[in-house]
Order: sequence, then structure tokens, then C-alpha cells
Amino acid sequence: MTANNDRTADGSNPVKPPVPPAAAAAVETLEAARLELAATTLPLAVPDVQEARQWIRESLAQLDDYVIPRYRSLDAPLLAVVGGSTGAGKSTLVNALVGYPVTRAGAIRPTTRQPILLHHPQDAGWFAGNRILPSLERIRGTVSATPVPANQAGAAPDAQAITSLVLVGHERVPQGIALLDAPDVDSISDDNRRLAGQLLAAADLWIFVTTANRYADAVPWRLLLDAASRDITVAVVLDRVPPAAEDEVRTDLQAMLDRQGLGEAKLFVVPESALDGLGMLPAESADPLRQWLAALAENAAGRAEVARRTLNGAVNAVSVRLEGIAAAAEAQDAAALDLQSVCVAEYEHALSRILEATKDGALLRGEVLARWQDFVGTGEFFRAVEQNIGRMRDRVGAFFRGEPAPAVKVETAIETGLQAVILDEAANAAENVDRRWRSDTAGRHLLGPDDLSGTSEGFDAKAASAIRSWQEGLMEMIRTQGQGKRTQARWLSFGVNGLGAALMVVVFSMTAGLSGLEIGIAGGTAVVGQKLLETVFGEDAVRRLAQQARDDLHTQCQRLLDDEGQRFLSRLEAAYPGSGNDLSRHAKALRRLAGAA
Repeated sequence: MTANNDRTADGSNPVKPPVPPAAAAAVETLEAARLELAATTLPLAVPDVQEARQWIRESLAQLDDYVIPRYRSLDAPLLAVVGGSTGAGKSTLVNALVGYPVTRAGAIRPTTRQPILLHHPQDAGWFAGNRILPSLERIRGTVSATPVPANQAGAAPDAQAITSLVLVGHERVPQGIALLDAPDVDSISDDNRRLAGQLLAAADLWIFVTTANRYADAVPWRLLLDAASRDITVAVVLDRVPPAAEDEVRTDLQAMLDRQGLGEAKLFVVPESALDGLGMLPAESADPLRQWLAALAENAAGRAEVARRTLNGAVNAVSVRLEGIAAAAEAQDAAALDLQSVCVAEYEHALSRILEATKDGALLRGEVLARWQDFVGTGEFFRAVEQNIGRMRDRVGAFFRGEPAPAVKVETAIETGLQAVILDEAANAAENVDRRWRSDTAGRHLLGPDDLSGTSEGFDAKAASAIRSWQEGLMEMIRTQGQGKRTQARWLSFGVNGLGAALMVVVFSMTAGLSGLEIGIAGGTAVVGQKLLETVFGEDAVRRLAQQARDDLHTQCQRLLDDEGQRFLSRLEAAYPGSGNDLSRHAKALRRLAGAA
């Protein structure tokens, strides 16, 4: 069970000095960076995002497990984590340091392979609470009066997930330094390997245990190189070294340490020795390491220097990762902008093509042209227009009064033709966006298995409704424009649909794209419509009406296509509302803090 408060061995709360102002300011800086980091998400599947996500997890763990707690408790005991490969002899070494088999299965209760933290009884209060490694539950272990020999002790399987930390107090542990026996760094269990890395990241100093035949293994050296980059204090223990090979192996390992920037690391050699019945090394085997730890524990200034050096390196390492995460967040912003731009551009192109089709005469082909011809009549009608505009007024007025249905047919034909153009261009835009998003890793991840390469369900009905709404607005413009024109009141009363049809033809009357006979027919019919409207409203008014009709059509089509494009953009917005972080600023603040530590 987890202790609620830090307590000493007798159960009382230890008296801790107040946090110095400089340390309090550092904690404030670190907590601000942590808050920003915890809020940072990198959801888009851009290149190298997995590494950046791992940096976030590692940085949060480093801040929570070590950096912030250490700044809050600069005078706390040092935590020396004993780590290494499987079978390197870590637990045997810890037992030798204490002079008692405290870390063997059966020597403590409960008997598990959970990490064991050995401390002096008077240092219990520093570790009973969640000052460090807050994610691990605390379990108080006790030393058995009759330790079980190692070759008789059972153990939990290595694949068992570890969620707790066993605390064991022992007088032989120097006051001021705690020893943490960590899981194997190359464990077959992913959880145990991650925990080993977490514990090493929470250490003030590392005691790294390897053997004469495994000291060049890749996994330990990756961790040692990380230690070098963080400037952490490291002691390397070369275990089970045959006496005849000691000089050769020591020299080779020291050269490797020098080459990798770890030349200052303390190197201790434990000769190959037979274990006694309790699995213990000869007492003198670990004397050099024990004496070094005891001297460090007695030297307050030395302990403070170790803590300062490790803390400085840890803060600097977090700042470097923050810079990388900030760059990754910028890559997310860039990827989101690219995906958004692709979608917006494709639907803007679709809008442009639709509007071009409404003014280049293309819609005056086929059914629209036929219905317009039905409406205005035959060639005799055109000759009347050319000979006498007054006669045209009478003839058209009579036509409106007697046969309004052909005008409605023109409207219907225009609706059908315009709807076909809108559907075609919207489908093209959707296909292009889907294709271009799927060619991008982030876009492909957002789309998943869904097919968005066509128009949305019901889009044809929405397009038809938008066109009818546009036509109704156009009719309302004609009614509004005709108000107060007493001489044209009779025309408006009987010919709103006809005038509306004429205005639609004028809107679609630019003849680019037509050829041969079509130009003459479409051009002639447009002239008829324009002359009719000018007769009723005047030339300037017709120009304004046509422009307003075009603008309204633009608005209706824009709204339609915006809604279609939102199918894509809503996925992007749901996954990535934007970084909005300031990690670069926090990284600089941590660099300044590391320099001042």
C-alpha cells in the first residue's frame, strides 16, 4: 500500500527545510514546461512522429520521477540505481554491499521480482511517499530472519508487469544514499525493460553492472551513452572477472569508456568467486565500491555535487527533447495546413469551374436552349424584335398572359443543367481530395477505410434545393425591381416567371465555349432576353440585376461546396485542433535553468 505522507522510521513526519527561492523559481519554470508538454498531442501520422511521442512520454517521466522532485528536495538522499543485463549479478552485488541477502527472492516479504529500494532506516521518510517515482505503489518489505538460499527460492516470472516498489530499511546502507535494484535492461518483458529505463532516469547516479564476457553488449552501451549525454555520475562494475584476465579486460573496458565520453566513470572489478550457501559473495569482493559509496554518503558537499551534476544534465536533456517536440509540433501544423490547403483548393477549383460554366454559354446548349426557343418562339419573333421594339412588347406581353408554362419549363431545364454541372464538379473535387490525402501518410490515417471519393449522401437533393433557392431569390429581385414602375405593373403581374427566365439566360449568355450555329442561336436568344429586360427595367437596372444574380449563385454554390469539403476538414479538425503550444520558449527556459544549476 502507498504511504500518504513522507515519514521517518518511527512514523513521524521529518522536518524538512524550506525550498530555497532559487529552487522554488526553478520548480515553477519546470512545472510550466510540464503543463505545456502534457497538453501537447501529436495525432497526425507524419514522419518520425512516433519518436516525438516517445520524447513526450520520456520527458514527462523524467520531470515527474526525478527533476521536479529533486529541485523540491535538494537535500534528499542520493538514489543510486543498480542496473545491468540479465545475469550480470546486480542483486548479488547489492547483497554484498549490504552484507546480507536482502534482495533475493525469499529474503524479503512479499517474494516477487519487483524493484527493491534499500535505504537507511532514518532515510525512510524520503521514500515512503510519492516524492519520486510517483506512479509506483509502495510496499514495505522486511528482512527475513532466516534467508532462503538463492538456489531454493522461487520467483515470479520475468514477464510479470511491475507496478510497485518494495522499500527495505537496513542499517548497513549508508545514510544519505539509497540503493535501487532495478529490473534487467534487456529483460524479455517489454514492461520490465521500460521500468528499468524509468528507474535509471530517476537516478542521481548509476551503478552499472556488466560481466567480463558481456561488457561490449549493445543494449548496456546504449544506456551508458545516454548517461554520457546527460552528464550523469556513473560507476561501472565489471563482475565475475577471471583473475588471469583482469588486467586485459579492465584495460579494454576503460578504453571503451574513454572513447565514449565516460572516461570519468568509476570502474570497479569484482573477481570471479564462488558463492556461499546464501548466494553471497566473499565480503571483500565489494569492498572498493562499498567504501566509495560510504565516503560519498559522508561527504555532504560531494553528494550535492553529484545531485547538481545529474540534475543539470537531466534538465538539459529535457530541454533538448522539448526542442525536438516543438519541431514535431510545427511539422504537425505544416501537415495540417497542407491537408487543409489541398481540400480548400480542390473545392475552390470546383467552384470556379461551376461559375465558368454558368457564364460561358455552356448551359444554353441542349434542353435549356430548346425550352428557351419554345418560350420566345420562332424566327418570326426575332424579326419582330429587330423591326419594332414596341411591337415586341405587345407580343411578349400577350405571350406571358396566355402561356406562362414555357417559362417554367426554362427554369426547370436550367435547374437540371446547373445541377448536373454542380454534381459533376463536386464529385471531381471529392475524388481529387481523397486521392491526394491518401497519397499523404497523415491524410491516409485520417481517412482510414472510409471512401469519401464521391459526393455525400443526399448531395443531389441539396444541390437542387440550392438552385431553386437561387431562382426564387432571382424572382424576388424582379418583383422588388418592378415596384413603383406603374407602366410595367401589368408585365410584372403576368410575367415574373418569364422575366426571370430571361434574366437567367442573360446570366448564362457569355458565348465562350460555343461554336458554329450554337453561337448564333445562344447569342440571339440572349439578345432577346436582354432587350426584353431592358424594355421593362432599363439598361442599368438589367446590368445590376444580372450581377446580383451571378453573386447570389456564387454564394449558393460556395455554401454547397463548403459543406462538402467539411467532410474532410471535420476529420482534420477533430484529430488536430492545432498545437498552439510554446514549447520552444519552455525549452530555452530549461536551457537557462540547466546552465544555472
